[in-house]
Amino acid sequence: MFRPAGRAVLALPIVLLIAAGCGATGNGSGDSGSAGSSTTADSGPGKNAALAAMVPADVAKDGKLTIGTDTTYAPSEFVDENNKNVGMDIDLGDAVAKELGLSADFQTASFDGILAGLSAGKFELAMSSFSVNTERLQTVDMVSYFTAGTSMAVLKGNPGGLTLDTLCGHTVSAQKGTTQADDLAARSAKCTGDGKLAITVSEFQAQTDVTLALTSKRAEAMLADSPVVDYAIKQTGQLEKVGNSYANAPYGIGVAKNKGDLAKAVQGAMQALIDDGTYKKILDKWGVGAGAVTKSELNPQTSG
Repeated sequence: MFRPAGRAVLALPIVLLIAAGCGATGNGSGDSGSAGSSTTADSGPGKNAALAAMVPADVAKDGKLTIGTDTTYAPSEFVDENNKNVGMDIDLGDAVAKELGLSADFQTASFDGILAGLSAGKFELAMSSFSVNTERLQTVDMVSYFTAGTSMAVLKGNPGGLTLDTLCGHTVSAQKGTTQADDLAARSAKCTGDGKLAITVSEFQAQTDVTLALTSKRAEAMLADSPVVDYAIKQTGQLEKVGNSYANAPYGIGVAKNKGDLAKAVQGAMQALIDDGTYKKILDKWGVGAGAVTKSELNPQTSG
């Protein structure tokens, strides 16, 4: 899930984000529906007729793009104090839909159920800070739009003196279904292979619960996407980052492989937003400009 600081929304108390996360856990079916979505500025994107013509009829007929997302992953996608879906991905998804002459309909689901829901036809797009990797590309097409890495956070002062190389025998939290959970499983296997204690990996459906496990001292560290860790540090005031981010990879918008030219249309829309400056305005709004890309690609090559 590779899933950076912003304006007024980023000043939300952490309790609000935790409360928002409580409503975002589920079975991945998307049945919890949308909590609403943000909109971009009036000077933002508009319908691109050539790209709109590429959208399959079965997608365009209702005038909207149904997008699966996990709204516990601030600042990429989360629920604000007005019970509205907000964040970088929400704004970008809205803008992409407008380029295609549609409106975005975000449906909340647990992260580990979104791509399965996409393949099953529950969603038309999946936009939830998905890092592009070989495994995901086997089942869905992905349109790249951002770059992030994994970071590790601990309590302020790092009372356990932990590093990425000294996690054996310790409890680390991560979100279920993410690349971080896979990373921890591999690290734990290496621990036991070297005759050391395994890592106790505490997996949660919601990222807000991952962070809460650390701040409440039920975990000694957490792994998450670099912008998410940066945001949690600022929100809680209780955490610090250990070392640098690693394993940088692109985020991708998921599209089912049986949707004709929809993936190409989405890629074209994202590139148009990059070219006209809308993309930069959205990233700057959320303080995540460090992850900006200059080119959106369909099914980019990855190392893993």
